[in-house]
Amino acid sequence: MLLAPSDLYEKLEFNKILSILEDYCYGEPGKDRVKKISFQTTKFILERVLNEVDEFRIALDQNHMVPTGYYPDLKEEERMLSIEGFVLSESQLLNIATLLRQVNRLFQFFKQSKRELYPFLFDIIKPFDFADDLLAAVDKAIDEEGNIKPDASRELARIRSLQVSKRKELERVFRNIINQFKNKGWLKDTEESFRNGRRVLTVASEHKRKMRGIIHDESATGKTAYVEPESVIPINNDLFDLYNEEKREIYRILRDLSDRIRPYLKLLVAYREVLSRMDVIQAKAQLGRSFNGRRPKLVEGPFLGIKKAFHPLLLLKNNKEGKVTVPFDLSLLNENRILVLSGPNAGGKSICLKSVGLLQLMVQAGMLVPVNEDSEFGIFEQLFIDIGDQQSLEDELSTYSSRLHNMKVFLEKANDKTLILIDEFGSGTDPKIGGAIAEAMLKDLNAVKIFGVITTHYSNLKVYAFRQKGIVNGSMTFDKDNLAPTYQLQIGKPGSSYAFEIAQKSGLGKKIINYARKKTGANEKAMDELLVSLQKEKQELSEKLQEAVEKQKNLDRLIKAYEKMSKDLEVNRKRLKLEKKQHSLQDTARTNKELEKLIREIREEKNEQKAKALLAETKEKRKQLTVEVGTLNEDIYHKPRKKSKSDDREIVVGDYVRLLSGGDIAMVESIRKNNAVIVVNNLRMTVKVRDIRHADAPIHSPTKGKIQTDTVHSVASFVNKLDLRGMRRDEALKTLESFIDEALIANGSEVRIIHGKGDGILREAVKTKLREYNEITLIRHEEPEKGGDGVTVAELG
Repeated sequence: MLLAPSDLYEKLEFNKILSILEDYCYGEPGKDRVKKISFQTTKFILERVLNEVDEFRIALDQNHMVPTGYYPDLKEEERMLSIEGFVLSESQLLNIATLLRQVNRLFQFFKQSKRELYPFLFDIIKPFDFADDLLAAVDKAIDEEGNIKPDASRELARIRSLQVSKRKELERVFRNIINQFKNKGWLKDTEESFRNGRRVLTVASEHKRKMRGIIHDESATGKTAYVEPESVIPINNDLFDLYNEEKREIYRILRDLSDRIRPYLKLLVAYREVLSRMDVIQAKAQLGRSFNGRRPKLVEGPFLGIKKAFHPLLLLKNNKEGKVTVPFDLSLLNENRILVLSGPNAGGKSICLKSVGLLQLMVQAGMLVPVNEDSEFGIFEQLFIDIGDQQSLEDELSTYSSRLHNMKVFLEKANDKTLILIDEFGSGTDPKIGGAIAEAMLKDLNAVKIFGVITTHYSNLKVYAFRQKGIVNGSMTFDKDNLAPTYQLQIGKPGSSYAFEIAQKSGLGKKIINYARKKTGANEKAMDELLVSLQKEKQELSEKLQEAVEKQKNLDRLIKAYEKMSKDLEVNRKRLKLEKKQHSLQDTARTNKELEKLIREIREEKNEQKAKALLAETKEKRKQLTVEVGTLNEDIYHKPRKKSKSDDREIVVGDYVRLLSGGDIAMVESIRKNNAVIVVNNLRMTVKVRDIRHADAPIHSPTKGKIQTDTVHSVASFVNKLDLRGMRRDEALKTLESFIDEALIANGSEVRIIHGKGDGILREAVKTKLREYNEITLIRHEEPEKGGDGVTVAELG
């Protein structure tokens, strides 16, 4: 997409949209994608991009948490892996492990029914398989803090076991020595220290020759000597050897793991691209939700059919300040391709013009926009703007010269797939000359069938727009009585500047205003007054028409409600009668055994004639009840009704349907003759084809009921305390993840996680997991009397 001039992003404030989008991204690769964002000019590709973002928005609305979160940029690791034999460090392997775990969560999410719910998002990972063996190999060696696990290999486990044993032996021997020399008064208050990686005693200098061992160091004052006792030297030597063995084994593990990962280099690059792409999609969805953005309809080629549109940044600002934002409608199609927009200053012309450009950029960048979902956007290959003061001291260009330079570029490059936005067209020079040049340029631009929005105060441009095909006048309406802008866009009529009225209200003297009126000339004055009069009459008529439309809508609703109530009353009456007949039929069935018994007794009495008569009477009553029930069923459920367009279509396998008697939406699995097998809420049932009608496909019907049930249950039973003591680390984190999900569903405000104090590993793991949730606003420990750092408290926003 060709954009001009170079500062277009700043003029339309698209740079601010990108900045917000970057803030929503979790990883640097996603932010890099935002910086290099592209604009789609192919409808098929743009449809897919918008569908991906809209699916993610729906997932957020449905609380289906698509796994997204921090992921590292592996460019450095990828470069190192491309060097044969290069050994990655623990931190680099941790980055790879973090990325693999994030990708794994994404694959796990789409293993369930979510791939049917979100097919466009699933298509992003569909071409790839997850390397479970690679993640298993990394997880076996590296923990979530980036440290080599004690059991990463048998040899490492053996070495560390020996280290533990030696440290215990050293501790026992050292304690004995300390007690021995402490009683003699040879040691300082600190008793022991470390020098040169060895555990030593802090000995008063006058006693250093009294004990056998190695003097490693002395204090600066010379009053303290650091002595390694002779009896612990062999133990320290053994520990030193074990530490060296440990380093060699860790290096071997890192080397083997690096070699194991190297063949997966291309797959890791693909995983990073998947995560960064999904990151941008979720950022766009989050941005769209911030201003209630929607996915508009796309139209092939240049077109604008905007309904109930807002300027995104203005809407965010006003929402934050509690102010009302006025939407606008704008349609540019067929012969009306260029809008000449006029009206008073500060009436909203420039905001409207900028909104059109910004919304078009956002749509072609694959973003949701704050418009009515019935809005239609075409696709442009070029976007040119001329907004604001573009004076250039470097190029020695005045404001008007810079505008003429822009116009030259527009005239040279514009075509029928170009959208042009010009603010205050023709301004910057003598009004008559500037208006004439602007009219000539507008004539040439219209000739190449561009689309555009142009704001102006020049009367000649309003008249030209009125006379020429392809151009339409528009105005920002103005409340003449209160002399205040309404910020509402009106297509079809030019607007007045209301200069004299505003000047008079501002307190400018009548003498000056009258002089100015005379200087404008009779024609200018008459035209301006005509515009003001037309505007006022149009506004009054529009208000009356709107009032009449609202009354008609209310009347239609009342009539419809009355007809529905009348129909429902009749149906309920017939249903009540049907229920009574059905009960009678059931009672008849229940008495069958008694009748059979009675008939047997009559036959035993040899009165065959009486038995036949009784049997015939019973059959006749049952037949009559069956006919009455069938008639009522036909009358209630199969009575001819006004057909909709969908009824004209034959029901086929795969269609969504609803039973005439009500119920959930089901899908047709098979049809045989007049019977259909339908699936509803994972249950199959056979019904008559005549008993079902076409229905719209549910967006989330397969899980709708379950979500509601689970949500009610979790809200009712959720307890905000979790005890992880005694659990293994992996088990504890899985339990914690489920617990936080329940807390979010239940709208909890605070949770307490009890993990104990210990060595602090589980405590840090809990903190790391909690930081993955954006909904958690504060993480702290309990008061000392309530458990201190053995309990972590998380506050949910």
